[in-house]
Amino acid sequence: MLRNLFLFMLLLHGAIHVLGFVKAFRLGAVAQLSKDISKPMGCLWLLATALFFLVAIFMLLKKEWWWIPGLVGGLLSQILLFSSWGDARFGSIPNAVVLIVALLAGTAWWFEQDYRSDVKTLLLKNEAPSEELLTEKDLEHLPAPVQRYLRYVGVVNKPKVKNVHIVFKGQMREKGKDWFPFRSEQYNGFEQYARLFFMKGKMFGLTVPGYHAYQNGMASMRIKVFGLFPVVNVKGQGLFRAETVTIFNDMCLLAPATLIDSRISWEAIDDTSARATFKTEGLSIQATLYFNAMSQLVNFVSDDRNGVSDLNKYRFSTPISNYKSFHGFNVMSFGETIWHYPDGEFVYGKFELQELMYNVGSKY
Repeated sequence: MLRNLFLFMLLLHGAIHVLGFVKAFRLGAVAQLSKDISKPMGCLWLLATALFFLVAIFMLLKKEWWWIPGLVGGLLSQILLFSSWGDARFGSIPNAVVLIVALLAGTAWWFEQDYRSDVKTLLLKNEAPSEELLTEKDLEHLPAPVQRYLRYVGVVNKPKVKNVHIVFKGQMREKGKDWFPFRSEQYNGFEQYARLFFMKGKMFGLTVPGYHAYQNGMASMRIKVFGLFPVVNVKGQGLFRAETVTIFNDMCLLAPATLIDSRISWEAIDDTSARATFKTEGLSIQATLYFNAMSQLVNFVSDDRNGVSDLNKYRFSTPISNYKSFHGFNVMSFGETIWHYPDGEFVYGKFELQELMYNVGSKY
């Protein structure tokens, strides 16, 4: 609703600037502007119209850099209004709105560039050799249910996975608070373990971007309203442990081909479950995987993940379902994230998989 009102204001405000062009070139009577306007200035009035229209078009096309012509258009318009202040001063109100919204969008864009820069580095470090295939021999050391799961997913005789690109949409919440919608994008690397997760949530009508970075033996989580006002800034060993469980969870659910990694040790439990120990950067975490009769992974459970708010350990699980084919691989398309608190289970996230691509090139 607010977006549509903003677009309407842009188009109306832009159209009004045509009057300056009409006045300058004497194309018609313009009673609203009493002062004479030179032809060069008239061209600038028309340019302001074009810039505001471009902003509206770029927003409709979901171009995230729409804010650049927005800032230029707002500043140009304000300069023009000063030249006809007595007649056009009220145009400063929409200009102020455009400049504020464009500035906030720009700060969110700059915040996201940290993520984009890290992604380029990750992909350079985790590029995949084109001829390295995963074979049945790579599965021999795995427990039987894990082997069946990898065959079901369809990883055998396909390239080994060195990185993955994932897009989710869904809902999240904190305990005692309402759900908010989000869309996330992430890149994971598996040669040198890394997980770069960028989320855009909507809370009270505001865009709240958040960036989780797990790389180089460190983890951080930053959340900023409009990418400008920080509301969460967490890092340290407790978060690194939590994110280590998270990246292993991603491997199990979304990049099963990586479960052949020698840094994972396995313990068979029974025909439908197995326990894994995942080691990296001197840290060791465990998780138990549960499978159904169709060889689908249906749950991941770990007691080694710290809560972000208090850094205490609670049981963490991710039941998954609705397997679908993504580029020839059968993987889950819906999952939940659950904390098992002393007072009961708390579902804090619902995830719907939108895109999944393995072995993305560094120029992607």
